[in-house]
Amino acid sequence: MIKVGLVGGTGYTGVELLRLLAQHPQVHLHAITSRKEAGLAVADLYPNLRGHVDLIFAMPDDASLTDCDVVFFATPHGVAMRQTPGLLAAGVRVIDLAADFRLKDAAVFEQWYGIPHSCPKLLDEAVYGLPEINREQIRNARVIGLPGCYPTSIQLGFAPLLAGGRKLVDPRHLIADAKSGASGAGRKAETSLILTENYDNFKAYGVKGHRHHPEIKQGLEAIANSEIGLTFVPHLLPTIRGIHSTLYASILPDAQGTNFQQLFEQYFSNEPFVDVLPAGSMPETRWVRASNYVRVSVHRPNDGDMLIILVVEDNLVKGASGQGVQCMNLMFGLPEEMGLTHIPVMP
Repeated sequence: MIKVGLVGGTGYTGVELLRLLAQHPQVHLHAITSRKEAGLAVADLYPNLRGHVDLIFAMPDDASLTDCDVVFFATPHGVAMRQTPGLLAAGVRVIDLAADFRLKDAAVFEQWYGIPHSCPKLLDEAVYGLPEINREQIRNARVIGLPGCYPTSIQLGFAPLLAGGRKLVDPRHLIADAKSGASGAGRKAETSLILTENYDNFKAYGVKGHRHHPEIKQGLEAIANSEIGLTFVPHLLPTIRGIHSTLYASILPDAQGTNFQQLFEQYFSNEPFVDVLPAGSMPETRWVRASNYVRVSVHRPNDGDMLIILVVEDNLVKGASGQGVQCMNLMFGLPEEMGLTHIPVMP
């Protein structure tokens, strides 16, 4: 059994992680921390976990995290990097759901997240936790920086077009028009996120610059092994869950004869959680709700020179906690799908 600790399990990604881990056949939930909720039973905060999780929130200094095999951080940015060196010294592996170990350049991290990185030497060692791209590195990693929810959908959508230095689309002018449910912003109280502000409404944000942009660009350049240009515009949906990314790429003249449907099907043919839909499909966010699946469709309107890729995922599962469990399975030599084959919830 894998002995698991969780730091900061009071938010949406935290409770989703608990839901998944509590049903995992090879996991023992050992400890959970929260300064604000210390002494409270997890099931009292989240009654959906009654009968499944019997942990009590503990203060970080009182939790026996160093006794764990792996510790997940479902915390604000900046927390994991302060505690990770001590955990690694004790032989504990770390999976961070925040941004502390996503970016390789400490200066870029400070620019976008407004705090200096406390352990920049670990950035070179940390592995970016996108299994479809970095599966072998994840198996041997001590530190995982999980991708953000938008970056997961966008990188997977563009990957078949860029992998191995392929010259199929113009890499200088990639466009990602992405939308997320309100849970992507976390469980904090904020006027712009309350129901009356979002119901019957739809809006863009972060057009001038979003902190996921450098992460997506870094990932796509690693996939392409070359520089790329990306326009990324996020939007807020009047829903709780879901990511819907509409991706645009201009087909190069020499690639006009490419069968892109076949390309995507072959590229993802062995991926347990990426489903390339039949030609002409229009994926919906509810097709992946509460699941670790990504569903992708490929379109070429009027057989023109613009390729459109539609990608849907659940931002709290494949976009966060489920991806973390997927990485954990790889790190401990378990079947990658273990504990993650839940069927999406409809309606």
